[in-house]
Amino acid sequence: MEATPQCRNQTDNDSFDENGILLPGLPDDLAQRCLFSLSPSLLFSVCHPWRRFLYSPSFPPFFSLYALVSPLQNSTPRHPGQVVPQNTIEFISFDPISSSWTPLPSLPQDPPLHLLHRHPSFLSRNLPIQSLTVSNHLILIAATSHKLLPALSSPLVFNPESSSWFYGPQISTPRRWCATGSVRGVVYMASGIGSLYKGDVARSLEQWDLNKKRENWRWENKAELKDGRFSREAVEAVGYRGKLCMVNVKGNAVKQGAVYDVGLDKWEEMPQGMVAGWNGPAAAMDEDVIYVVDEVKGSLSRYDGERDCWVKVIELEQLKRAEQIAAARGKICAVSGNGERIIVVDVGDRPARFWEVAPPRGLEVVAVHVLPRMCSRQR
Repeated sequence: MEATPQCRNQTDNDSFDENGILLPGLPDDLAQRCLFSLSPSLLFSVCHPWRRFLYSPSFPPFFSLYALVSPLQNSTPRHPGQVVPQNTIEFISFDPISSSWTPLPSLPQDPPLHLLHRHPSFLSRNLPIQSLTVSNHLILIAATSHKLLPALSSPLVFNPESSSWFYGPQISTPRRWCATGSVRGVVYMASGIGSLYKGDVARSLEQWDLNKKRENWRWENKAELKDGRFSREAVEAVGYRGKLCMVNVKGNAVKQGAVYDVGLDKWEEMPQGMVAGWNGPAAAMDEDVIYVVDEVKGSLSRYDGERDCWVKVIELEQLKRAEQIAAARGKICAVSGNGERIIVVDVGDRPARFWEVAPPRGLEVVAVHVLPRMCSRQR
């Protein structure tokens, strides 16, 4: 993600702003080649033609935050007379260049979706909404309906390039409380519970290869887990060096770890050091480095595979109570403070620096992802 620009006021000196010329004296194709090398922040700040070029299909999309959000309990309506629903999920995107939130296009209406973050009868407990980012797509893979049943019979996919939603291949057994993750463009769904607990489902592992042509998409059965202990809560499975890594319980509880070798199609025991330090939400950076946040201590650590230990990157009060994290392009994005803020840590800096992004008023963040910005926007 790009840093937020300091926008200057437009002046009469922006003579080429009025007639849409990108660079005086140059045809648009040559001017575009010159502007490709400039940062999105600069393009946004200088003039309206450059800003329009930044958001046009001709300019390579910069990366933005995508968030799943839920209305706060007893929140104030965002518009006069508006009745705020208490049990829905919305999808929004944060443009780091303009520092603005934009709703994603409406979800498909057929079949109608009921995605709950809370249930009126269980106000003290949040229901999991499981999502992941694969091959520059946002994928919603498991959730709970208003009848406390699995809400999705097929994964719901958003493509930023076309700004459109569509469904993936049908899931053999719709489920929730499962482990979800990806390795090199392949989605994996392990364990979980359908409408009822079944041992074969709790031990199952299935994959969906997005590298194949869309007409060949389907779920394929892979090597089973040895038991059903990973159906206890919603789990993020992290792709790491061609393997899928996960633990069955979050926090500082006794936990079981498992590693799935994608190439060999078999499960392995997780290294003890990795299990011991996996005390909160985790994410991988390009399947090369695993980062984990200890939501009690507020520390962000990375895994050292050579020494089988976790190395602290930064400790922040703001990372306490972190609920979910995403990693991409040198940034770690953490949902914290009961969804009241997103903490962005730049791990490429030494020392690591951080900043906060607040959701729109009346909304709390459930999950966050990093994807290219939507291409259809104009400024």
